[in-house]
Formats: sequence, structure tokens, C-alpha cells
Amino acid sequence: MSPSLRFSFAIVAALVLLSGCAVAFGMPAALALAATFFLVAVVINAIDYEVSNAQADFAAVTQPSHGSSEAIRGLQAALLDGVPDPALIVNAQSHIVAANKAARTMFGASVGAPVTAAIRAPGLLGALESARRDGVQSISDFEMSVPVERSLTVVATPIDKSTVDQSVTETLVVLRDNTAEEQLAKMRADFVANASHELRTPLASLKGFIETLQVAAKEDPDAREQFLNIMLDQANRMTRLIDDLLSLSRVELREHVPPKDKVDLAEVAARVTQAMQPIAESANRKLGLSESHSPVIVTGDADELGQVLQNLIQNAIRYGKPGGQIDVSVSQKSGWAALSVRDDGIGIAPEHLPRLTERFYRVSAKDSRERGGTGLGLAIVKHIVNRHGGAIDIESVIAKGSTFTVTIPMKTP
Repeated sequence: MSPSLRFSFAIVAALVLLSGCAVAFGMPAALALAATFFLVAVVINAIDYEVSNAQADFAAVTQPSHGSSEAIRGLQAALLDGVPDPALIVNAQSHIVAANKAARTMFGASVGAPVTAAIRAPGLLGALESARRDGVQSISDFEMSVPVERSLTVVATPIDKSTVDQSVTETLVVLRDNTAEEQLAKMRADFVANASHELRTPLASLKGFIETLQVAAKEDPDAREQFLNIMLDQANRMTRLIDDLLSLSRVELREHVPPKDKVDLAEVAARVTQAMQPIAESANRKLGLSESHSPVIVTGDADELGQVLQNLIQNAIRYGKPGGQIDVSVSQKSGWAALSVRDDGIGIAPEHLPRLTERFYRVSAKDSRERGGTGLGLAIVKHIVNRHGGAIDIESVIAKGSTFTVTIPMKTP
């Protein structure tokens, strides 16, 4: 029993004794009545005080204070960080109240911001509205096109209800990225379709030459030597085609995952240019590099950026003129790094420029095959550049040459 209640019961006992004494000793009735009212008032005040304290204690337990709310948010954030997929907690006003590391990294989600600032997708908003309205979990699939194409599944689960009208006040949002799985399935289908189409011609040639060597040219040394050289060229072409298809598949599979390494683009350009010098010389081309006077730091994948430059130089060697010049340069301006490859070759007509980065697109299929092209080099470049958040620009003039420029955002300090 609390001290205030014990005091109240003591007053009641005193009241009883006082009333008895008043009657026994002949105390005036008015004085006894006044004393009785006074003591009753004291008891009522004591009881009111005790009730007020009990109500305050109950409110402290059932209505968390500001400090305990912060503790709850901290616990929510810690739990969300244990979820491998991007996860958010969104309040009734569609503002983010908690976000895990995956959500912050993939979508730039920040606490206090509207969820639409991080993810603009009708599918997500529809799942949120459905979960709030029905009070049950809602699942929806949707697509995102920026900054890269993604295929996502959102699971919205109500996690809190108000005690007044049972309306949902907070919702747990978990997003699953299905991009890799869908791209893998698409790439398998594309690989079979493209490989079967592109490999049909060299395989038919090989079959024809083998049959000829078995019959008509069986005893002809000169024809046999000629056919064997052609067969070797066709086999090399199939090898290049398969290598490029596999390379394109690997690049597409990782296109939606931004790189994280710090790379010196100037160092990559110097390394690749030096490695390509013997190939340029064997094709009677001059390959030069305009070196940067300072490091050009970008966030990227060094091997993929090297592959971009290698593919661009190979194209310049194939389509440059004999004895011509190929210039490689690296520069930086306004927060962007630029990597350029310029040749003085045959050039490209304007109507072909928008489609050059499509897979298997060729200005002249016959000319491309004769020069050893597969039609995949610039498609690989495009997907690598997309992964790095950059862009590719092509300028060309017929009979004067072409310039391919790749721009990539600089690494912020």
C-alpha cells in the first residue's frame, strides 16, 4: 500500500474516534459535523492524488516517450539491416521512417523523405495503398527504367495499427530484385537464337570444304592448302563470335549492379594502348595516346573499362585506312571523364549511327565479316558504359573517319 493511501485510512480511523468522542463528551453537534467534513475532504484529496499517480504510471507504460520512440526506431533499423533485400518502413503519409543499407545503396532511400523520392513506380504505390486499405499483405511486380532497367517484386506488410480506428499507420516494404534471374533466362534464349543464326554460315562453309577435300580436292595439294586456310579463318570467326557472345552475356548480367572500385582511367588507357600496339602495327596502323597530366579517377571496373577501350581500338584498326592514324585520348571536364578513340578511316553514314550499338547490327555485313567483325563489339561497349552510368557519343564523316567518345562520371571525394 502506498504512503498516501495508508495516510488516508489513518484519517478515516481518526474520524471514527472523533465522532465517538464528540458524542461521549457532549461536544456540540455543529463542531463535530465541521470536523467530519474537513476530514472527509482530506481523504478525498488523498484518493484523487493516488488515482492521478496511477494514471500517469499507466500512460508512461502505454504511451512511449520521445526517448523510447527513438529506441524503437533504432531497433527497427537494426532489424532491417539484417534483411538482404532492400527494405523500408513507411508511415501513413508515405514517408520513410526506416531503411536498411540495401535500400539506401540501391535506391538512395533516406529517412524522412517521401518514398516516391527514392522509388517512382505505380506498382509500389498500389501495393502500399492495398496493404493500408485491407490491412493484409500485398504483393506486386513492377519495372523500373532508371537509372538502369530493373524488374522488382514488392511485398507490403502492415506492421502497426492505431488503437482508435484500427487503421494501418506503418507498413513494411521489402523489394526483391528479379533482374538477374530474368536477364539470365533472356540471355539463354538470345544466345541460342543468335548463335544458331550466326554460326550457320561458317559451319556450312566448313562442311562444304571438308566434303570437297574428301572428294574432288583429295589429291590436289594446292586446293587442299587453300581450303585449309579458309577453314581456319572460319573456325577463328566462330571462336571470336562465341567469345563475344559470352562476354556480352556476362556484361548484361551485371549491368544493373553499379561498380564500386576507384579506377584511374588514364592508367587504363595507357595499359590498353600499349597492349594493342603490336596489333596496330601488324595491320599497318599508327596508334598514339594523348596522356593526361594527372590521374582521371572514376568509380568503375578496371577490366570492363579496359575492354571498352580495346573494342574501340579494334574497330578503329579494322575500319581505318592502311598507314592511317588512330588517336586515343583521356580528358576530364565538369565532373565527367571522357575517353575518345579517333580514326581516319572509311567513316559511317549518318543514318547508321543510332543503331551501331545494337547487337549484330552491321553497316555492311559482308565487309564486317571480311574484316573479322562479329557485330557485338559496340553492343558490349554500350552495356559496360550503361553499368558505369555513362554515355557513348559517335561522330563520323564519310571518307574522313570516326570518333567514339565514352563519358563517365568522375568519382566524388
